[in-house]
Amino acid sequence: MQAQQNIRLALDRHWLASAVGDQAAEHDIYHDDAVCAYPQSGEVIHGRINLQALRSHHPGRPSGFEVRRITGEGDVWVTEYRIDYAGKSAFTVSIMEFRDGKVARETQYFADPFDAPAWRAQWVEPTPRPA
Repeated sequence: MQAQQNIRLALDRHWLASAVGDQAAEHDIYHDDAVCAYPQSGEVIHGRINLQALRSHHPGRPSGFEVRRITGEGDVWVTEYRIDYAGKSAFTVSIMEFRDGKVARETQYFADPFDAPAWRAQWVEPTPRPA
């Protein structure tokens, strides 16, 4: 139980650091040999140093960041969040696999918002979304 609480606290610190652009604190959660995969672009980043360097050189800083949900158990944790760059939102899912309290592997999926089709309006409840 204590290990799960420690992971949850580490995740909270990680996402807060991500939101404010604190690169050192954001990457403290990763093992030195962590692997991060971006399946949609076909990229794999090997090592915490490379991951931090990649993110530090992003041409724009997020203009918005909202963690929507964190769930997990044991060594696998999932975070759903929204990140905004240059006025455009991406809904993101991060799957983190922990080893000894730090992230050994992460897979991130990014999805652009889309307009709901009119044909299913009778079965859904619309919710507000970012611009």
